[in-house]
Amino acid sequence: MTDPKDQAAREELCCRFQDIVSQYLIRHQSVLDIISKLQEASSRTNRAVVKSITSCGCLQVSAEKQQMPDDISFTQMKEYMDNHLSGRLCEDCREVLEDEIGKTLFYLAALCDVLDLDLSQIMEKELNRMSTLGIFNLR
Repeated sequence: MTDPKDQAAREELCCRFQDIVSQYLIRHQSVLDIISKLQEASSRTNRAVVKSITSCGCLQVSAEKQQMPDDISFTQMKEYMDNHLSGRLCEDCREVLEDEIGKTLFYLAALCDVLDLDLSQIMEKELNRMSTLGIFNLR
């Protein structure tokens, strides 16, 4: 079970983050700007993962069709699924990815702010949905 103090601290962090984003988002106030910047940040995150594979080589991908026995239960499926990655992010790639994911979070919080949505409430609802549905969440 989650410690209520830890949960409150995470909720406070999320709220503080959204408040700070609201204060520091100066040039991109239009929802159209925010959406396009969020998409750009997400693309840059994807590109950073690709570059860690193709340029740096700290990660490798070996992908093939996921193989699962026919007689396993739904709850056992995860044991047979592979992320197709090997290796570990080097410090340089980790730093770039953390920066790009941070920008993605920034614009996600900005979108929530401009639409008058509370990011911490959205996260709480999604956590409750995942907890309720468990493995049947199917994501």
